[in-house]
Amino acid sequence: MNVTDRAELIVVGLAVRTTNADEMDPERAKLPVLWGRAGAPGAFAHVPGRADENLYAVLTDYENDHNGAYTQIVGIAVRTVPRLPEGMVAVRVPAAQTLMWEARGPMPQSLVDVWQQVWKHTESGGTPARAFTTDLEVHHPGGVNLYVAV
Repeated sequence: MNVTDRAELIVVGLAVRTTNADEMDPERAKLPVLWGRAGAPGAFAHVPGRADENLYAVLTDYENDHNGAYTQIVGIAVRTVPRLPEGMVAVRVPAAQTLMWEARGPMPQSLVDVWQQVWKHTESGGTPARAFTTDLEVHHPGGVNLYVAV
């Protein structure tokens, strides 16, 4: 984990509201369906102005901390907000100081392991403390970079 400044970006994608407790229960989990839709071939082909080939997950609108509800948007970075395709949202991810974690290896287990490290850091009172504003996962061919706002 490194402290780093993350630049602002705009993500267009699909959104759900969930909790970590719901995600631990296969009957209530919403993220697998969200990722299935977002990861489908051509899911974002009709969105103009794509900035790169990465897939982004924005975690925002935290109710309180990692035990409360949050919104996850999975999508692509764009240069400007286009006319949104039906069912999609746009979110501005503000520039922020973050803790950057790297997930490498078999997915999704490597990413789950990194999130567990983040939760351990949070629960142990690690510094700098999480801000619970907007966190970002950048999924690229080498793995995932996770930027947690502090």
